[in-house]
Amino acid sequence: MKTRILTRVLAFLVLAQAVIAGPYADIIAPYASNNTTSGAVFLVADAQRVIACEAAGFADIASAKPMRPDTLFWIASMTKPITAAAFMMLVDEGKVALDDPVSKYIPEFATPQKIIQKSAPQQAADGQAAEPVFRKGPVTLRHLLSHTAGFRRDGDIPFHRPYNDALPLSKIVPLYATLDIHFEPGTNYRYSSIDIATIGRVIEVVAGIPYETFLQKRIFDPLGMTETTFWPTPAQLERLATPYRGSPKKHTLTPGIIAQRQYPLDDRVKRHPTPGGGLFSTAGDIAKFGQLLLNKGVAANGKRLLSEAAVAEMTRRQTPPVTKEAYGLCIRIANSGRSFGHSGAYGTQLSVWPKDGKVTVFMIQKINSWGGPDGDKLRPALDAQALLEK
Repeated sequence: MKTRILTRVLAFLVLAQAVIAGPYADIIAPYASNNTTSGAVFLVADAQRVIACEAAGFADIASAKPMRPDTLFWIASMTKPITAAAFMMLVDEGKVALDDPVSKYIPEFATPQKIIQKSAPQQAADGQAAEPVFRKGPVTLRHLLSHTAGFRRDGDIPFHRPYNDALPLSKIVPLYATLDIHFEPGTNYRYSSIDIATIGRVIEVVAGIPYETFLQKRIFDPLGMTETTFWPTPAQLERLATPYRGSPKKHTLTPGIIAQRQYPLDDRVKRHPTPGGGLFSTAGDIAKFGQLLLNKGVAANGKRLLSEAAVAEMTRRQTPPVTKEAYGLCIRIANSGRSFGHSGAYGTQLSVWPKDGKVTVFMIQKINSWGGPDGDKLRPALDAQALLEK
């Protein structure tokens, strides 16, 4: 009982200090105090500088470790647009084309995959089951980047059990070519991280260096993203936010672990990069990547890393009219086209607002969906506050 009381007192003190820090922490604090979330970090930037970065609540409740602007988070699928940016660098250099078939770089994809039938196969006239249906056209790199290839979602992939970081890309990606797909490539949308894992392998084949090395040399180093990694160092692990599973009805939070990842997280032998969801980062680092997109391929420090045409291709709708999902190349178009960006499985979010000239970054570690009306209001409230402040 004393421990619980002490924790709540510490929580109040941390939240009180966060409220003093600024308007964004003021918005976060009530959600942390009522256990909607353990805490969060919110950042606002323009094209050249960070305007504000504020935190409230706890990175770890049990140890009363406060959220800080430099708290490290698993960003999950926010890895995807970074992978896409790396790929588009190769497109800019003329080394690869968006409409190239995947089989040009990964021969296993030359064999047509079977399309999963939604209903039982029709009986042929002689009473025998109808012949299976295979894809007619190739899977292209554009299909992969826009999630229009028809691949399965992560949880339905046997090669990802129990961990999806257990094999290098060179070994796991060819296995994806043996999986059934859900529709003819290019005709619909189905979100899948194996699409982007395959892109990561294509980067390796074309560039002739490991995928993670390409990201380090071509994106992280030029942008100064010193906190972004697949393998947090021991020092970074001290700043890693604990993921929590929430109960909206009970307003309780239960600590958990990062799904489908081997521990320890700094093990570079057993753990391999996952291009669709493996990175760890901070709000400040993600803002630098957001500024690159806001500036149409130019970093805040003035370095051009991508062509304007490449960013335009990433941020325009690539999905067919049959789907409601407005998705570019590893980029979601949101707010009726006013913003674009990407989220992560545990609630993290990068949003770029071109007309407003802003980048917003929301960092949190919530295992399950928000649940209830309260949680759904937090990030939009922060974004609204940021966009009101010109």
